[in-house]
Amino acid sequence: MTGISRRGLVAGTATAGLIAGVAQAARSDPHPLSERSLTRIAFGSCAKSDKPQPIWDAVLAARPDLFIFLGDNVYLDTRDPAVMRRKYAELAAQPGFQRLKASGIPILAIWDDHDFGENDAGMDYPMKEESRRLFLDFFGEPADSPRRSRDGIYTAHVFGPVGRRVQVILPDLRWNRTALVPLELGDQGYEAWVRKRFEAGEPTPGPYARNPEMTATQLGETQWRWLEDQLSIPADIRVFGSSLQVVADFAGWEGWINFAHDHQRLIAAIRDRKANGLICLSGDTHYGEISRLDVNTPYPLWDITSSGLTEVWPVTPPNALRVGEVFRDQNFGLLTIGWGESAPTVLAEVRDVNGEVRLEQAIRVGDLTV
Repeated sequence: MTGISRRGLVAGTATAGLIAGVAQAARSDPHPLSERSLTRIAFGSCAKSDKPQPIWDAVLAARPDLFIFLGDNVYLDTRDPAVMRRKYAELAAQPGFQRLKASGIPILAIWDDHDFGENDAGMDYPMKEESRRLFLDFFGEPADSPRRSRDGIYTAHVFGPVGRRVQVILPDLRWNRTALVPLELGDQGYEAWVRKRFEAGEPTPGPYARNPEMTATQLGETQWRWLEDQLSIPADIRVFGSSLQVVADFAGWEGWINFAHDHQRLIAAIRDRKANGLICLSGDTHYGEISRLDVNTPYPLWDITSSGLTEVWPVTPPNALRVGEVFRDQNFGLLTIGWGESAPTVLAEVRDVNGEVRLEQAIRVGDLTV
């Protein structure tokens, strides 16, 4: 053992044991279909329960192994529990949603502001306990689920056998989110359009500025420790399902970029935990796009945004990290995993209400390595 002291060997062994212990201690939430191998993962966001939802025909035709609701699954926008229950009843009565439930396709769900309770709401929303109960009841979460007692409804699951393990991580960006910082409007371009809407009496949230404060957060410290532990769990592919865009660099409406400390901490956690194979999914925007960040990251971070299932935004905000075009119409997302003999691949798509591919990106999982 030339060049290595016994003390150094013991310390190194202890450190390695500590890291292994952390990884072993981190557990995903139980799921009855955890042994199922996933090949096709569909996802979507932003569906008003009182509007027609024809897109479910295209979703079912894609034959997904899993569907992920990424938030704004209903638009509660209230502090009245009776209104909340009525909105969920409207979604339950949607013929397309009923066919999705009857198909047996597993469903995972996280919320965003509108199904949390109010537009752009955060930790101060007073009805969040009631909102949580209704959300988890609607999506069939067991009575003993840890999501019912955590500081938020965040969850993670691992699907498939060794060599085909897909980890799905769904953070909660509402329960602990600190205050947003208003952005002063300019007189040109996109911000001028927002000012005109405001002056015309049309409600438009934001815009918001980046918040550089170290204490500003979307997740809260307890959830951060949970997330960092989750990134230590072995997986071949990680699907990070965020209700807000992770990669897009427009500091205006809500997104990870507006919380500087969170944004950098996520990148650092991926690097430090050697969390290979992570692909971001996101919603919220009311349009579909694909973004890529490869500066000061451990590997290229892809973010596939699909929004909305019913909602469409009339203009396109700037995003210097956008790859290709924006799709502004009803849409859902689909990941198709090619496991193959060597390193797996992922084909990421945004599809329209007829199931036609409008945006696509091939991703080599071997390129997503620390």
